[in-house]
Amino acid sequence: MKDAVDHLTEALEAAYLEHAEGPDGAHDVHHARRVWTNARRIAEEEGTGDLRIIAAAAYLHDLVNLRKDAPDRHRASAQSGAKASRVLAELGFSEEEIEGARHAIRSHSYSAGIPPETPEARIVQDADRLESLGALGLARAFHVGGVLGRGLLDGEDPFARRRPLDEVAYSLDHFQSKLLKLPEKFQTASGRRMALERAQVLQDFLQTLRTELMVE
Repeated sequence: MKDAVDHLTEALEAAYLEHAEGPDGAHDVHHARRVWTNARRIAEEEGTGDLRIIAAAAYLHDLVNLRKDAPDRHRASAQSGAKASRVLAELGFSEEEIEGARHAIRSHSYSAGIPPETPEARIVQDADRLESLGALGLARAFHVGGVLGRGLLDGEDPFARRRPLDEVAYSLDHFQSKLLKLPEKFQTASGRRMALERAQVLQDFLQTLRTELMVE
């Protein structure tokens, strides 16, 4: 089974590299590989999910990548799902497998707001959101903020004690407005445990930043 899955992921990675639209430093083939690694670990710990469907969704979930500030950003996962369906048909996936992967791709997106209704979809959503936490999440948050032209932080009130949070203006605000709230939204017990561990990395960073900025 392991050899079959490894062979499949090679084909999926090749398909991603051939068909991906708009990859960036936070959403590229390395991200796809990490999501697959996360997803496989969660599936094995949970003892559920079809690995073929999980691998397909993990590798192709960002096949169409739109900027975070694009007006139709919420439609990116649906566009990825539609494109992935065609790719998976060429790779010999059954109609049932394609539909399962398409749902997992569509529901992985935070902005799309589509509830994951299958074990595979819940696993892939958790695996992708793990990338927003921990050291990688920290790096990706500031990378994306830089691409979008956000400031690092509000120099007068970095931790938004006297103002509303504004993640559009400041990357640091994104930690409080979204990232640190993610663990409570995880779908699987294994994913939630990993999310809490990685969220602590962000909390430790914020505490270190408070010390450096001499903010009580």
